[in-house]
Amino acid sequence: MLLSIKNLKAKVIEDDKEILKGVNLTINPGEIHVLMGPNGSGKSTLSNVIMGSPKFEVTDGEVLFEGKDILNLDTNERAKLGIFLTFQHPQEIEGVKMRQFLINAYRHMHPDEKVSPIELNKRLNKLCEEINLSPSFLERYVNSGFSGGEKKKSEILQLFFLKPKLVIIDEIDSGLDVDALRDVAEAINKLKTEDMSILMITHYQRILKYLHPDFVHVYVNGRIVHTGDASLAEEIEEKGYSILNEFVDADTVKGW
Repeated sequence: MLLSIKNLKAKVIEDDKEILKGVNLTINPGEIHVLMGPNGSGKSTLSNVIMGSPKFEVTDGEVLFEGKDILNLDTNERAKLGIFLTFQHPQEIEGVKMRQFLINAYRHMHPDEKVSPIELNKRLNKLCEEINLSPSFLERYVNSGFSGGEKKKSEILQLFFLKPKLVIIDEIDSGLDVDALRDVAEAINKLKTEDMSILMITHYQRILKYLHPDFVHVYVNGRIVHTGDASLAEEIEEKGYSILNEFVDADTVKGW
């Protein structure tokens, strides 16, 4: 298995509030998993805890990546192992061009790979073409003045250029129009490799019209309460999360 999460519990350090209440999840190489759930259920917290955000403290459980305990590793060390997290709201970095940023990041993530700057630039230009971005995009400062769609495409460009093993995509469909959403989904379908796994966090089923997940997990009140295939997402879109009443107890559904 690539990622193994067992009974993971975590709290916000600032207010001592428990957000993750016993998450269990296994992801194997090449699989696409979708995590769906109501607002405020802790989906983004899970992604941040996997990535090592200092805002949260793990109080119980384990997170293994390729069999290695990563909970004591810094975020940059987890990234070097091959974990990548996209952001809902990417930060702007004035003065740093996309091309410079990506090539430097690649060198740090793949220090043993001997590849020339010319080859890396060729890869970047080709990826821009496949994602429907002008190569001039690479000469702009990171996320500075980007539209919502450009920021999402920037995240897609980064993840496929850096070639991580596990990609956590946090609500990349929010704020996108239909055309931009289709472009993003098509890029994921086109560029995903057989050994790259994806954990996609979303509120909506609409991006799943273009993707084909292996598993759909419903996440409520800090834990996964039910798992199914792609048809589960369609059922939730049609009927809402009330369909899960038969799988969870009253304390879990409280506050949906």
